[in-house]
Amino acid sequence: MIPIQAEKIFNDWFAKRGWKAFPFQYELLEKYLNGYSGLLNAPTGSGKTYAIWLPIMVEWLLSGKKINKDTGLQVLYLTPIRALVNDIKLAMQSAANELSVEWNIASRTGDTDTSERQRQKKNIPQCLITTPESVHLMLAQKDYAHFFKNLKVVVVDEWHELIGSKRGVQVELALSRLKTICPGLKIWGISATIGNLEQAKEVLLGLPLPQKNTIVKSSVEKKIEIISIAPAEIEKYPWGGHLGVKLLPQVIPVLEKSKTTLVFTNTRAQSEIWYQALLEAKPEWAGLVALHHGSLSREIREWVEENLHAGNLKCVVCTSSLDLGVDFRPVETVVQIGGPKGVARFLQRAGRSGHSPGALSVIYFVPAHSLELIEAAALRTAIAKGQMEERTPVVRAFDVLSQYLVTLAVSDGFNASQIFKEIKTTHAYESIEPDEWHKVLTFITTGSASLSAYDEFKKVEIENGNHYKVNSKRIALMHRLSIGTIVSDASVTIKYLTGGFIGTVEEYFVSKLNVGDVFTFGGKNLEVISIRNMELRVRKSNKKTSNIPSWQGGRMQFSSRVSAIIRQKITEELTGNIHDEELHTIKPIFDRQKEISIVPAEEEFLLEYLEDKEGFHLFGYTFEGRFVNEGIAALISQRISSHIKPMTFSISMTDYGFELLSDEPIPVEEALEIDIFSTDNLVTDILAGLNSTEMARRKFRDIAHIAGLIFTGYPGKQIKNRHLQASARNFFDVFRDYEPNNLLFKQAYEEVLFDQLDEVRIRQALNRINSQKIRLINLATPSPFCFPIMVERIREKSSGESLEERVAKMLKRYKL
Repeated sequence: MIPIQAEKIFNDWFAKRGWKAFPFQYELLEKYLNGYSGLLNAPTGSGKTYAIWLPIMVEWLLSGKKINKDTGLQVLYLTPIRALVNDIKLAMQSAANELSVEWNIASRTGDTDTSERQRQKKNIPQCLITTPESVHLMLAQKDYAHFFKNLKVVVVDEWHELIGSKRGVQVELALSRLKTICPGLKIWGISATIGNLEQAKEVLLGLPLPQKNTIVKSSVEKKIEIISIAPAEIEKYPWGGHLGVKLLPQVIPVLEKSKTTLVFTNTRAQSEIWYQALLEAKPEWAGLVALHHGSLSREIREWVEENLHAGNLKCVVCTSSLDLGVDFRPVETVVQIGGPKGVARFLQRAGRSGHSPGALSVIYFVPAHSLELIEAAALRTAIAKGQMEERTPVVRAFDVLSQYLVTLAVSDGFNASQIFKEIKTTHAYESIEPDEWHKVLTFITTGSASLSAYDEFKKVEIENGNHYKVNSKRIALMHRLSIGTIVSDASVTIKYLTGGFIGTVEEYFVSKLNVGDVFTFGGKNLEVISIRNMELRVRKSNKKTSNIPSWQGGRMQFSSRVSAIIRQKITEELTGNIHDEELHTIKPIFDRQKEISIVPAEEEFLLEYLEDKEGFHLFGYTFEGRFVNEGIAALISQRISSHIKPMTFSISMTDYGFELLSDEPIPVEEALEIDIFSTDNLVTDILAGLNSTEMARRKFRDIAHIAGLIFTGYPGKQIKNRHLQASARNFFDVFRDYEPNNLLFKQAYEEVLFDQLDEVRIRQALNRINSQKIRLINLATPSPFCFPIMVERIREKSSGESLEERVAKMLKRYKL
């Protein structure tokens, strides 16, 4: 039951805004006031923030308390993206003012200046909106327990975005500490799109679950209209990446009829390309079109966000920097460039338009190649059936645990027995054994067995037998500068010659620039004036250029949910049971595929074999995503080489399939006889088929950074990337040769297997293939299915010719 006075406050507030509360908002009010913790699951734009904030306000009003110097922090609100902070703060402050709750609502992120942080420490706000990294920075401050001692509730927004990452582990660790400081602490997560709700709740709340825990699930259905923009003529031999901007003439009318549109791209480089293309096509829109991505300066990002709120912008080209939670009401339309690879991501982006209860969200899908239209059909089906991806929680991330322990040691120090009990309550470290705990403690105090002779790794000192403390001010400073789990290539600051800050770009791109070169960044053409000490000085240029930074990072792959529905769509096309306009549109591709090869039915697995001037090609189509295809290709190459005859292969892959290329005939039929798709010895054979040591080395660089083995430098004095890579490589080799049981060393291989290659999905794909009929088709010429995989291979080769020129030669050579 909801107390009468609470219900009156609640209803009056909604009525003053001309709204009516949804049943899920009443349910959350009741659960919250009765002391529950839990997870709220509701669609984008249905009032999730108010659903949790209003009960917090009502509880305060019912308590009859008044603000005084001892009130302290009541609410900690965590959000994964800084762009959300201002929007959330405005909504909360507005509601608090309307309810006459005189709380100080503040925010703290990496963009908050030092003076503001000091003010917050002296005059503790009642609500603090912040990020996981900033919470850990607060835990690294002296007497942090005093700051948090009055905390009543922690709210974790967009929990689905955090749970599958090391940032989610940071949240778990912080909550384990706060629950000890604040007995009875309530914890609530907010999520719009996630498939494994029950597990998400358990990971958030920790073990054992509080007696009062629940999931509040909205019955509000979000109305979404998906409109695909198809090329006028469908290519019979599609290939990735070339089509997008060519559809600009069909995108512009969409922008013209909408008040404000968000154009989402999957990469920052792609956003720069589309921004330039829009301004070239519509120069009269200068000042009305903006660009937003994470490498731009805070001032630029905030200007874009403020003008979006005010309705002053016609269009914003953006990346994932704007696809979570932000309420920009003037946005009427969303455009997605290229396949988003996941249902949840697509739904989040669609929800940026019609961001209010009951409003229609409209999203246009612009394919990067014709065959990608099948992804639009798959997404529409998944959304209609409410089929969201599950998020797999990260476990046993010893690099994050090491960082966390040093964080506690930097502040007031920690009692090892107490903290061990706390971390065992987290999902991430539930399985940690006492000997592993001892190894982590040894690592932060001596640097592990192989590094114990070097004083620089003796960061934490042991006092009174069980109290761990950092006493060095230098180590404390270096650690505070390194807190976080987001690791990227070393960044170079871009500044105008006159001193204005523009943003950052990764060092590997800058290493290819010379003085006088012109490149595009932030929508401007910039000429390089000087490159010195990780700082790039530039001035505006009128020269045209196609030189655009590309940022490192793995490509996204299909989620398992999308890949399963894509296979269903292919079966629908094959049986003629077509319900999607996109499938009718790309029928010429399927017709050509049937002429040259086959379109595999759901109970079939297609292998294609082609001999040409390049050599001997074997193609396989799992439709499981590029990482799964990479793993299966490595598995096959290893088993052929070890069980039939030694061979050398080149491997290429897309989300749809893989290619093995050799300069000698591939014994495919013999390989099928020895059961090359078996799951026996799967892990061993995959790692043997890849350069797993080099892959683990690359993973280890990030692990070493997070764990504090390598230091990236002080502000304005970053260490060059090649030096960081060399240091990480040296540590990796030391552990490999002298300490192979080192937890961080073993973690690198586990991340390769489970994160990069996705061993679980590989095993599932192989089990499915073993239940299917394998169809081996000998090709006389490339099929539409294999052509994009071949193009992907030549894309990686350096050449003076453009990719378009090389593809044109391929088409001519094969007479396609």
